[in-house]
Amino acid sequence: MKKALVVSAIASNQGKTLLTMALLTHFKNNVRPFKIGPDFIDPQFHAKVAATHSVNLDGYMMNQEQLEWMLHTYLDKDVGICEGVMGFYDGMDKGSSAYDVAKMLAIPTLLLLDAGGSYITIAAILKGMLEFRDDNTIQVVVLNKVSSQMHFDLVKKHIEFECKGVVVAGWIEKNLPSIASRHLGLDLEELEVQELSSIANDVLKHIDMRLLEIVMDIKVKKPLAYPFKKIVQEDEKCVLVYDKNFSFMYYDNIEYLKELYSELVFVDSTKDEVIPSDADVVVIGGGYVETDESYARIKDSKNFKTSLITHANANKHIYAECAGLIYLGKKIDDKAMSGILDIEFKLGEKRARLGYYKSVSYTSQKITKGHAFHYSYITSAPPAYAGLYKISQKNMKDGGYKKGNIYGTYLHSMWRV
Repeated sequence: MKKALVVSAIASNQGKTLLTMALLTHFKNNVRPFKIGPDFIDPQFHAKVAATHSVNLDGYMMNQEQLEWMLHTYLDKDVGICEGVMGFYDGMDKGSSAYDVAKMLAIPTLLLLDAGGSYITIAAILKGMLEFRDDNTIQVVVLNKVSSQMHFDLVKKHIEFECKGVVVAGWIEKNLPSIASRHLGLDLEELEVQELSSIANDVLKHIDMRLLEIVMDIKVKKPLAYPFKKIVQEDEKCVLVYDKNFSFMYYDNIEYLKELYSELVFVDSTKDEVIPSDADVVVIGGGYVETDESYARIKDSKNFKTSLITHANANKHIYAECAGLIYLGKKIDDKAMSGILDIEFKLGEKRARLGYYKSVSYTSQKITKGHAFHYSYITSAPPAYAGLYKISQKNMKDGGYKKGNIYGTYLHSMWRV
């Protein structure tokens, strides 16, 4: 019997990541982190805390059988902790909400509720959440930003009176001493293991972990067959550019590349490592190349740039997503890139795009589902480049570009699908 839990809330910025971090620390060395949705930042956070890769579960890009395969394949530990996305029901219109994924995989959900400045209203909110969809998996509640034991007891009493069958497992006090003097961001570079442990202890101090673990029992469904297109391995060497600049890469995509190619080599552009001359394919993921900090890491990587240009000039394959696409271009604002593609970019002050999209190949008419989130936009590109695919949404005129065997796109997709 495995144990798993979806950590969700009624909205973003309610403390999901803080509680997820504490649970991952508690179950460390025996836990697999998961992230519901297309996020790249939270999985890096999870991996840092749990010392193992976090796996995305996306109900828009994958169907139920595929999600079941993902859970069965990657839940190789006794415990799985899945951080939800936005509010519990947000994303239902795309089948990608925490509600959708938890329901399809039959994983119990912990709903984290902000109790600051309220008590009876918390029960009303929870009752509405429970009744909105009667097939939801909400089984346990933890209250956040609680001022005292008395405050918790009061809220708990009203929840138990109004919402039968839901376990109130505990509370997190407001203004935790371990984080009161610092900002707990998603960059954990400065946080030490001892500090993480201290924060986790404070978060879980008033939570009944024995009770929580009873709720977490699940049965993981074994797929009857591999629910994706059969992989035929290519006898080729693939290079994945994977580093602090190009770190936005679904973990399953990395595993997929290992299965697709006979050899997978990792290259760190920020250390000026070069593309091997015998490489057949180069893959560059998303991330950051446009900020001053990220540009400083790569602007002097001349050997890397030269080797990538040599690879491109040999008409070998390159596939690049988002930041990878930008790096293939000439420049973004005044920051020079590789110049492999005659495309120029500008960084906007507002989001250029956020959400799920479908791409349709001009040649095969194959539909690919993906997600895009970026502030940059293209200011100039030769018309001949726009031959990779069209995007179903009207505002996706700059979705993908192709030049020979070089492909660049703003779309992040799951390649196994």
